[in-house]
Amino acid sequence: MSDQSQPGRPARRFRHFYVALAALTAAFTALIASPVFTPAGAATTASTLSFSNTPFIRPEGGSEPEISIGPSGTMGIVSLQWLFNPSYFGTHLWMGPFGSTPTFEGLVDAGLQEPAKQVFGSDDADVDMGSTGTMHITTLIALVNPTSTNAQLGVTAITCPNASPETFSISGCTRQIIGTTNSDRPWITSEGKHVYISYHDPNQATLPVVQRSDDDGYTWQRVGNPIVGQGGATGDATFNNVAGPIVADPSSHNVYSIYAAGEPGIQKATTIDFNNIYVSRSTDLGKSWTTNLVYHAPLFTKLDNFWPALAVDPTNGKLYAAWSDGQHVGFSTSSDHGSTWSPAVTVNTAPANTAVEPWLAAYNGTVDLVYYATDSSNDSTAAWNVYLAQTTNDGTSFTQSKVSNTPNHHGVLCTSGTACPPGTRHLLDDFQVAINPLNGLAAVVYTDDTLTTTTVRCLPGQTVCGEPQLVLAQQK
Repeated sequence: MSDQSQPGRPARRFRHFYVALAALTAAFTALIASPVFTPAGAATTASTLSFSNTPFIRPEGGSEPEISIGPSGTMGIVSLQWLFNPSYFGTHLWMGPFGSTPTFEGLVDAGLQEPAKQVFGSDDADVDMGSTGTMHITTLIALVNPTSTNAQLGVTAITCPNASPETFSISGCTRQIIGTTNSDRPWITSEGKHVYISYHDPNQATLPVVQRSDDDGYTWQRVGNPIVGQGGATGDATFNNVAGPIVADPSSHNVYSIYAAGEPGIQKATTIDFNNIYVSRSTDLGKSWTTNLVYHAPLFTKLDNFWPALAVDPTNGKLYAAWSDGQHVGFSTSSDHGSTWSPAVTVNTAPANTAVEPWLAAYNGTVDLVYYATDSSNDSTAAWNVYLAQTTNDGTSFTQSKVSNTPNHHGVLCTSGTACPPGTRHLLDDFQVAINPLNGLAAVVYTDDTLTTTTVRCLPGQTVCGEPQLVLAQQK
């Protein structure tokens, strides 16, 4: 999630409302022993899956990439720019068949207009390659007044029909703004012609808002809220949550939303260390929702490092959830549409001793779970790499492989949003993996800040520092 300050651009002030509580959080948690609760370890063994690693070098830099692979094996990749250039700023789009080096298609959210506002993309993004052959994208945009003294956030819905690398033209995409009330972190998914976008709204108790399209992404309507009306779970999460992705299941036609939440009366306005993982399910196209607890850790265990992740296997409807407490990656599965969840297990193992920012994909009984990890603590000595843990038995055992061919970050990797010190948040808040349905192989797109350098946003005393760029790793 790209909320870093950028030269010439108003500082972003719309992060989840609780970012403003970061200093209070630090002071409060210093008074207690913040526990790290470790689920039982899975039987994780070393593996040697092979990957090709292709850097995407852009003069603007890039970070926080998202990937989706369609039924034909076509990859869609979006990412955020790093360096602000008002004449060329927006969300990057790449596209190409699995196994290729995708083509840079340009800025997917450029050209959006709003009366008396300048519109800048590249604040957040997500992509979905639909079963209809349509590519669906959502981005977070900033709507800035003419004097650049005030800004408002908005969410886009971008629909690109006939998303084939041979015929694709970014000019054929339909772009629209579907929400402008200080929205935050949109996610997108589809099931047939039903497309869903969820996003946080700080003006509405920081609860996630869901919109649905029934015509493959061209028109939109508000539907139900995954958190509201869930009794104690609603109380836990109101002004007290971090929402991960929304996921639609073509086998059951259900739609799911995952989030981390704290405990009311104890945590609200004191800490953002959320110790519960929930998944909400809708069986009526997002109109109503039922929430179930996936995992509960002791109070003040921080499970939002950064997003809880969720995937559904489209061939059988099984659900898989993952999260990080800042060191361990937890994993759980559901075989009954999210009603009950298996006991959580810890996935990462040496040399991935400290692991954060998990993401996962599932297809035909295989689950691929990725994370940034180091063999040391998350400190100035850390050398980070990308790892993939794979299970074919719903988490009873995993095999762990290193994806990156060289470390992609050195030093502290901060997952505290805008509260992060300069230079520690180049990798931003997530990266993704997708599985090619044609051959079952994985594609991982991640951030590497060791490939190029910049003189902008360096640590104190530095004149040159690493600039984030993307790398696409494809399983051979």
